[in-house]
Amino acid sequence: MTDPRTGMTVVHRRYVPWSHAHYAGSLVDGAFGLGLFGDAATELCIRSDGDEGLFASYSDVQFLAPVRAGDCIEVSAELVRVGSRSRAIDFRLTVVARGRPDLSESAAELLERPILATTARGVVVVPGRRV
Repeated sequence: MTDPRTGMTVVHRRYVPWSHAHYAGSLVDGAFGLGLFGDAATELCIRSDGDEGLFASYSDVQFLAPVRAGDCIEVSAELVRVGSRSRAIDFRLTVVARGRPDLSESAAELLERPILATTARGVVVVPGRRV
């Protein structure tokens, strides 16, 4: 029997500030996205279990495309497995808009096709249910 919380999803969107650019081409390090995955996992645990939970591990982290300062990104977290205390979560980071400094300092465009930049699987643990 599948737990009814399986498939629960949360979505966060945010702008990537220029202060996070660390590399040539205004690239942002991968840890930036992983931190956002942690934020989404926290909300998901609150919604599913009434507790913030603790992150235990990441597996199968894939950096598929660059994230740059000036991007607007969407992070999603989907609960894919519910154990007695562990929860497996699939994460996606997608670039939905991108700055266009080639046009002007403040130009940006909504992407016709969002860019899948990072995926991962994470495991969180939550306290046992109180009776």
